[in-house]
Amino acid sequence: MRSTRAMLAVTGAAAALLLTGCGSGDGKSAADAVPATATGSLESLAHEVKCEPDMQTDADEIRQALCKNTDGKFILATFATDRGQRDWLNDAKDYGGYYLVGRKWVAVGDNGVVKALRGTLGGDVEIGADHSGHGGGGHDDTHGAHSG
Repeated sequence: MRSTRAMLAVTGAAAALLLTGCGSGDGKSAADAVPATATGSLESLAHEVKCEPDMQTDADEIRQALCKNTDGKFILATFATDRGQRDWLNDAKDYGGYYLVGRKWVAVGDNGVVKALRGTLGGDVEIGADHSGHGGGGHDDTHGAHSG
């Protein structure tokens, strides 16, 4: 356990250096830096991005709401467990789209909205399956089937 904590501390220090641009010389401004990943309830995350959540699902395993702010419309979901979040993401990403992923929360929207939300909430961007190149070859895409 001690070595894991030490590794996390080293990783955190390296990430802090990268975020501050120490020695990078890449010309990025502080505005390009991604904040530490937000945590909290669906309501607290919604408050951070200035949206009034329209609750769609309020269950023990997942809470999900539609949100809209000046950046656009998006879905905000929180999860009871990390595994529940990963299972949900694996299923959802089959449908394409852009996902901003934090610890036990996900925001789903178009690329521009997800980038804007990341500037406030931090997190990692994951991209769903790209179905735009499908067609012909006998592949039936009417039910979201995706091979590969």
